[in-house]
Amino acid sequence: MTQSAALPGFHSPAANFEAPHDMLLACHERVQRSLDLLGRLVAHIDKHGHDASSRSAAHDVLRYFTLAAPLHHQDEELHLFPALLAQGEPALVAAVQQLQQDHVAMERLWGAVKPILEQWTAPDSAGSPSQSARDAIAAFRAIYPAHIALENSTVFPAAFTLLGADASALAGQEMQARRRVGHNSGE
Repeated sequence: MTQSAALPGFHSPAANFEAPHDMLLACHERVQRSLDLLGRLVAHIDKHGHDASSRSAAHDVLRYFTLAAPLHHQDEELHLFPALLAQGEPALVAAVQQLQQDHVAMERLWGAVKPILEQWTAPDSAGSPSQSARDAIAAFRAIYPAHIALENSTVFPAAFTLLGADASALAGQEMQARRRVGHNSGE
């Protein structure tokens, strides 16, 4: 069974950094596809064991959350959150603070999932996921839906309205430059 038949990966056109709001939204789509692939990966290993498809899927998820996700968080932390915090509107400040706490929790949860995926990329991987691996993966996947919803519905629209066209364009240039510095993140 090929990877595309068993565990299709995800390929989408690169987002345009001239429209950083759209790029950040597109990143959320890739996050969701990566989380879905992670869920399908566990089910695949349960049913078929470790094989070339599971190793490839594990590698895809590992790569995305090791390279692209931290850059996405940097984009938000550097370009969106400061403007909203400085503006001082209580609901937006509370939203940003929640998102900052989520980023810390995501990093901690990723620290538990990453070694599992690294193990699953090895040619000699065997056995079904342990209960602790399942719990770590479930916790990691569970933190994202509310986080993404808050960003998409509230924080991104407010931030890009507040920033305006010039600051948004500058943010897009800086986001793109960050990805050129020794990274090929796939974002």
